[in-house]
Amino acid sequence: MNLNILNLFDINALTGDIKVKGLIDYEEKDRYEIEIEASDKGLAPFITDKSVIIKIVDVNDNAPEIEVTSFSSSIPEDSRPGTTVALISVNDLDSGLNGKVFCAVNNDVPFTLSPSSKDNMFSLVTKSPLDREKQSQYVLTITAKDAGQPELSSEKTIHVVVSDVNDNSPEFSLSPYNFYITEANEPGTSVFSVKALDRDENDNARITYHFLRDGSEGNKLTSFLNINSETGDILALKSFDFETLKTFQFQVVATDSGTPSLSSNVTVHVFILDQNDNAPVILYPVSSNGSAEGVEEIPRNVNAGHLVTKVRAYDADIGYNGWLLFSLQEVTAHSLFGLDRYTGQIRTLRSFTETDEAEHKLLILVKDNGNVSLSATATVVVKLVEPREAFAAADVKSATKDDEDNNVTFYLMITLGSVSTLFLISIIVLIAMQCSKSTDYTSKYLQETNYDGTLCHSIQYRSGDKRYMLVGPRMSIGSTIVPGSHANTLVLPDRRGTSTELLSM
Repeated sequence: MNLNILNLFDINALTGDIKVKGLIDYEEKDRYEIEIEASDKGLAPFITDKSVIIKIVDVNDNAPEIEVTSFSSSIPEDSRPGTTVALISVNDLDSGLNGKVFCAVNNDVPFTLSPSSKDNMFSLVTKSPLDREKQSQYVLTITAKDAGQPELSSEKTIHVVVSDVNDNSPEFSLSPYNFYITEANEPGTSVFSVKALDRDENDNARITYHFLRDGSEGNKLTSFLNINSETGDILALKSFDFETLKTFQFQVVATDSGTPSLSSNVTVHVFILDQNDNAPVILYPVSSNGSAEGVEEIPRNVNAGHLVTKVRAYDADIGYNGWLLFSLQEVTAHSLFGLDRYTGQIRTLRSFTETDEAEHKLLILVKDNGNVSLSATATVVVKLVEPREAFAAADVKSATKDDEDNNVTFYLMITLGSVSTLFLISIIVLIAMQCSKSTDYTSKYLQETNYDGTLCHSIQYRSGDKRYMLVGPRMSIGSTIVPGSHANTLVLPDRRGTSTELLSM
């Protein structure tokens, strides 16, 4: 007898019961044949033998086994649905329903198991598009279950990495950018920076920057700028002047290093901020040599509040940097003159007396309101003159102005006379034309002069809306209308003789 059988089975010598004493595994052997011998206890015992066949009944004692073959641990994110990631084979050593296996993958992933033509073979495929920027890797749990009672199952975990493709353009952190630069900046220093991010990785996310040069007016100014192609820092190559250029714009392009490369652009608005870099300029008084100095003559008898002059100035800056204030720095007599700090008007504070000096010097300071204020000065010399001298000086100024006014008046009179002359000539021409037309019209109806020297005449009358005109000889002295002719027969005396002539009209 096979030694293996003796290790698995045992028989009771008295009863013949066959018992299992070892581990029986259906998957190792499902059928055993045992030779049984029986004998009596006589002096000459009789012996007989019989073969006993033992069939092992399968029980669900083996869980399915999962094996992964042809596994690709990395898959591009632009893979189409249905792309195969791995081949899965499942084996269960049990038989029947115990060996029938069902296989699945977790539901929260864009992958599924597709049955193969072979039994217990499955394909792990994508079931929806992938996006590495949303999820770069997946942990897949494959579960295999048999149909036994109770069912047995097994799991296997695999990691799938989604590889990047260049499907994202660089994105700027702001759009548009607004930057403010103080004028008189130092050339060659970084004034502002732009930044773009790419959601791809590696070379697909490596960004370079450059200016978009399309020939527009704003982009022409980029010749005064320089951009770091790797960091996006922008340097000014020149110093900007607010009074010359207040704002401009240009475009920056960000390009990744993928294949093919993708790019995007952004508009950058640059605003130049004013700085107090312009001192006030005196407009009045200005002397002939260009210095801010003037002389004003006023009568000695003027009253308090008389306007002596007005200091005029301007500042090219704006805001507080261009807001000017006037103040008296030096004056020979503080009680005589006052200066309006906002308008620059100089007025007398009181009437002059005989003891007041005839000449006074005023030094006016004009300064702006910048953080570091800039200033300019003007000098006004006020001379007190007697009224007659003041009037004479005023007459000189008035005469100069009158000459200018007279020139203007002269030119106006010439223009007005020319227009009037043209108008009169036009009227005369129109009247002449009308008279010419009337003479031509009448000549159609007038006959030659009669022998007695009388001219034809016409009689006009209206009847309703119609107008009639009768033409006939002019009635001379002695001519009469024949009674009963309804004013149609005229008797004219014959000046050549004594006979008369009847004229029917």
